Amino acid sequence: MKKKLIRIPGVLLGIFLFLSSSIYAQTVQTDSVYIAANYDKKEYMIPMRDGIKLFTAVYTPKAKDVPYPFLMQRTPYSCAPYGEANYSTRIGPSMDLVRDGYIFVRQDVRGRYMSEGAFTWTAPNKDSPKEWDESADTYDTIDWLIKNVKNNNGKVGTFGGSYPGFYVTVGMMDAHPALKAAMPSAPMGDLWRGDDGVHNGAFMMPHNINFISSFGIKRPMPLQKYPAGKLKYDTPDGYQFWLDHGPLTNLNPKHFKGEIIHWEEYLQHPVYDEFWKSRNVEPHLKNIKPAVMSVGGWFDAQDIKGPFIVYNGIKENSPKTSNRLIIGPWYHGSWFTAPGDRSANIPWGSNTGEYYRKELEFKFFGFYLKGRGNMDLPAVMAFNTGANQWKSLDKWPPDVTNHQRFYLMANGKLSTEDVSQTGEPFDEYISDPKKPVPYTSEITTRFGNDWMVEDQRFVATRPDVIVYQSEILQEDMTVSGPIKVNLTVSTSGTDADFVVKVIDVYPNDAKDPDPNPQKIKMGGYQMLLRGDPIRAKFRNSLEKPEPMVPGEPTAINYQLTDVFHTFKKGHRIMVQIQSTWFPMIDLNPGKFMDLFNDVKAEDFKKTTQRIYHSNQQKSSVTFDVYKN
Repeated sequence: MKKKLIRIPGVLLGIFLFLSSSIYAQTVQTDSVYIAANYDKKEYMIPMRDGIKLFTAVYTPKAKDVPYPFLMQRTPYSCAPYGEANYSTRIGPSMDLVRDGYIFVRQDVRGRYMSEGAFTWTAPNKDSPKEWDESADTYDTIDWLIKNVKNNNGKVGTFGGSYPGFYVTVGMMDAHPALKAAMPSAPMGDLWRGDDGVHNGAFMMPHNINFISSFGIKRPMPLQKYPAGKLKYDTPDGYQFWLDHGPLTNLNPKHFKGEIIHWEEYLQHPVYDEFWKSRNVEPHLKNIKPAVMSVGGWFDAQDIKGPFIVYNGIKENSPKTSNRLIIGPWYHGSWFTAPGDRSANIPWGSNTGEYYRKELEFKFFGFYLKGRGNMDLPAVMAFNTGANQWKSLDKWPPDVTNHQRFYLMANGKLSTEDVSQTGEPFDEYISDPKKPVPYTSEITTRFGNDWMVEDQRFVATRPDVIVYQSEILQEDMTVSGPIKVNLTVSTSGTDADFVVKVIDVYPNDAKDPDPNPQKIKMGGYQMLLRGDPIRAKFRNSLEKPEPMVPGEPTAINYQLTDVFHTFKKGHRIMVQIQSTWFPMIDLNPGKFMDLFNDVKAEDFKKTTQRIYHSNQQKSSVTFDVYKN
């Protein structure tokens, strides 16, 4: 299927891009001038317990009227610009905090950019305090800062999003006594259980490969700039590029040549073995001393599960820790800078990002690092999409009144009633790996964010996408927590992917956006709320895959990531099921085999999939219903 390029009229697009770039450039310039005028910059090579030295940039307020706490970010993405005369345009999580006055610390982690040592991918924590790990590097850095940077008040906070969020998380394990507050944002919690790497056994292809093609390049010595990545696109159309590229086994001969460290790790560990388990942060979240505020977005395409992994891990293993969770209607990292008034075509009715920075983040660090005000923030602040309002909760997931199951029925119906059915006991479709279902209508090689709420009408009419839709809702229904999927399926092969998407269908008379340069039609809009694949061979275990028996009805049970959403009165609930989601996840050849190491182009075959909805073999999705 050839996708359509969404076009914005040239004049409107030019005006929009000009205004956006001008406002952004002006903001960055203003921030840069303020930082240079109000902060002094020093650079240090800070020694660790094993003798390795880490490059660290320290921005200290010029005003010396009071001692200041530290706010520190440890990152694998570079502390550039280098040189004490060269100032970064962004030194803290927000300019509100920069203007409030902190000692800001930015550090290249071990083995990256200007720091010494060897880099280890999401390095696991060691049992011995004498051994190196990222927790030890955080401890040693804090200890050095407290003793060597003048005019500090002896308190440290840490922050960072995505991979830096991982360093915040591991840094609060066995923490230095001076570490009082930690804010992991969209942290990488477990790469094989829903974050960047793998979702229910399915490989998140373009995101991973774009990432590791440059990130995994070997570094012979400290450097200020890494060489360009090994993957080169010869077209802006990522769908066509990956279709022409072929299976994952082509990456080394075509691009990587065995030189990309992290790709070699995937090849050596194609299942959830001890290598990946040791990099799961959750079981290590014991005896956490600093106050923690985990932050994430409902529409984060990269690390949507990380905040829940960290929050729940602390709740389970460190129940006495001050432990908070903030989840807004954001894409990956947008809470740091964006207004947060919308996600693509879906407005939220307020500037949620600005509210977070001024009312939540600012208060959290101000209380724990400066002793200012009261810590009256709830345990959980979650934005209810659909209702478009913040809700204070005492835990996540919240208590619910009941569980509402929707059964997949004949003739494309989605019903809360488990009624007797006649006729064909299943829906059937052919999945063709030569014509996979696209995950977005955008022509792109990047793994963006807008697809997380994209109108699914662009695939709903395909014969390899099965659609089930409810009647019009007669009252609002608010759902919270994970969505449970219980399918009975079969395939003509020995393996298959099943992608389940839960969709909020707008009324036919829904109003279009205003302004509306893209000419979006909201009447009947099929807003993707949640979607996730499962690779059938991993249906019972991520460690020990099992083949499907061709043609045999088989139960597949899994969960879609948490939501907090109100399906409004007059809307409908839709479920779409398909077996490809390309190129977001790699293609399944329909055969039980190692897709990282063994698959070849000739292995890919059409397969016939069935979704059962008979009186004996049922399929359903279940929501936890929340009442205020």
